[in-house]
Order: sequence, then structure tokens, then C-alpha cells
Amino acid sequence: MNRFVLSVRFGIALTSSLIAYFLVLSLFNLHINPLFSIFNGVITGFAIFESIRYKRIEKKSEYNYTTGFQAGIVTGFLATILFTLFMAVYATEIDPDFISKIAENFFKSYNTGVGVFAFTVLLSGLATTIVLTLSFMQLFKHKLKE
Repeated sequence: MNRFVLSVRFGIALTSSLIAYFLVLSLFNLHINPLFSIFNGVITGFAIFESIRYKRIEKKSEYNYTTGFQAGIVTGFLATILFTLFMAVYATEIDPDFISKIAENFFKSYNTGVGVFAFTVLLSGLATTIVLTLSFMQLFKHKLKE
């Protein structure tokens, strides 16, 4: 199997899960409450954990720290980029007042553009990916015993 296929599959599944969670929250008008974005970390953590775990099972004796780390990073980075694109489209096309509704929770006179919003989503996703991948690699740093 190609070295990125598993990670790409998990990345797309992660993106779909994050988008579905966001849209369910938006049905109940809870998507403007930043507290609910904490669960994004749980969803992301599960996908990265499973990506590394499956890579370890797939590679068996050829598994090493680098292959596991690579699986987690590719999964998280791909999902982050795709989710950032979705959020940019959502904030500009679907709900143009979304950014001002979120900023209203923090500052009354703060004017944020779509670029700053998308950059913030991207940075938080990349940081979450790196931290979770490094954390999970402490569990999966050794080969499976045969």
C-alpha cells in the first residue's frame, strides 16, 4: 500500500467528522460558542490515534517512530487544511455574519476578516495535530511484538 493512503483516508474521515459536528452545532445555534470547539480536539485525537495505530499494525516489524509520526502528521495536517477551507467558505458564503457573531463573544468593537479567521483556524489545527501526534507517539514508539 502507498505510504500515505492510510493517512489520507483518516484525514478525509476526520475532516468529514469535524464538518458534520460543526453543522450539527449550527442547527442548534451553538456553533458561535467557542466552548464547543473543545470537542474538535477529541475528534482529532481519536483520528490521529487510530491512524498511528493502524499504521503500526500495517507495518509490523518495519514500523518505527518516523512512520508513526508521519501518519499522525499527514492525517492531522490534511484534515486541518480541508477544514480551514470549509470554514472559509462557510464564513463567506453560507453565513457571512458568522465571524462577527464569534467575535462578539470576545470583543464588542473588534473587526476580524475572513483571512485572519481562516489563519487562526489553520494555526490551531496545526498546533493540535503536532501536540496530539507527539503525545500519541509516546504510546506507539515501539514495534508490535510478534
